[in-house]
Amino acid sequence: MASQTIGWFTATAIVVANMIGVGIFTSLGFQLISTQNSWSILILWSLGALMALCGALSYAELGSHWLRSGGEYHFLSKAFHPILGYLSGWVSLTIGFSAPVALAAMALGAYVGPYLSISGLSLAFGTVLFISFFHSLSIKKSSILQNITTTLKVVLIAIFIYYGLVRTPDASAVVWGQSWKEELLLPAFAVSFVYVSFSYSGWNAAAYIVDEIHDARRTLPKALLLGTAVVSLLYLLLNFVFLRQSPLEALQGQLEIGQITAVSLFGETGGELISFAIALMLLSSISAMVWAGPRVTQVMAEDHLLWRWFSKKTKKAIPVRAIWLQTLMTLVLLLTGTFEQVLIYSGFILQLFAALAVAGVFVVRREKESTTYRGAFKSPIFPIPQLIFLVLSGWILIYLLLAQPLETGLGLLNLLLGFIVYKIDMRYARKQKTNG
Repeated sequence: MASQTIGWFTATAIVVANMIGVGIFTSLGFQLISTQNSWSILILWSLGALMALCGALSYAELGSHWLRSGGEYHFLSKAFHPILGYLSGWVSLTIGFSAPVALAAMALGAYVGPYLSISGLSLAFGTVLFISFFHSLSIKKSSILQNITTTLKVVLIAIFIYYGLVRTPDASAVVWGQSWKEELLLPAFAVSFVYVSFSYSGWNAAAYIVDEIHDARRTLPKALLLGTAVVSLLYLLLNFVFLRQSPLEALQGQLEIGQITAVSLFGETGGELISFAIALMLLSSISAMVWAGPRVTQVMAEDHLLWRWFSKKTKKAIPVRAIWLQTLMTLVLLLTGTFEQVLIYSGFILQLFAALAVAGVFVVRREKESTTYRGAFKSPIFPIPQLIFLVLSGWILIYLLLAQPLETGLGLLNLLLGFIVYKIDMRYARKQKTNG
């Protein structure tokens, strides 16, 4: 295998690392305020898994048909119109990756900074700079870092699940009964699903680095589906462990569900242990996003003169300029401290573009007789997975539009800014062509 490409294990590790963040360790407490039946909770997270798997099936078909890095930027440009791809790339460039990296780095600093007697902001800065530097060296070194951190992440979660299943709890929040039928119809269930879907985000991560995947037509579907399936199983087991090991009143409305469960399992040292474990998991997530995000910028820069400077790769096929552009934006967000709100703004838009990309599968099917389609992955039982994803996405988008009009409005405002930049880009390209 060429040193500039990665195999299925690393591609899968990128998916797993992108998906598993702090969301799984923090959201259950708020879900338990209104939905307390254990069937309701497991159905909620199973629904999130179903949506992620349907999305992974769709992106596997898109990515193995249109072989190029860039994710939604490339898919939407090919399926519909370059302007849709440009706007998607604009969102990725401005906040789609830099904001989650900043958020994860800040969380990492908050979790372990006090134990190491280091400022949380300083630790966040140092972590982002170190990982960006490491990913600037070579794809082989990036693979090593990603594989090690993701493997440790999964092992730690597996150990956590094992002890949570075998140890008999003093009290438990597990409640089985018929009340789940009523809870599924509550508005709170819809609210919880929005945040569960965010916890599952990252299932499409390998689609951003298609150019760096060996034998992508075979490897990409395997990585997307295997990574999503592994995380879905871990999420369901983790939620059951959280419910099993603590009483309901200890979990309701609480943010630090992971630490509460760790204390129940391992005593007072559990809080410190889980802090370092979550920090390691965040390190893996930051690494995956630092790897994937700049590939969108680099591919976008290949197609548009305004960004052309960021298209350059090193002799080892690393888009260093794009990596450090994202790093710079991440550091700015860390300094300003406004990234959490920016991330909320982007949630509506990111879900919208994912839904549009999944709709692109219908366009791919119309091209099934073309030579580029032969040998590509085909989503089974088409169009059922695509329709499921689109229906659930519509549910989320409508809820966000109604419940968070300010945030969604600011997200749309960012799109308007991207449209203006697109027009400037096109005018600049025409001017260069005329002068040339």
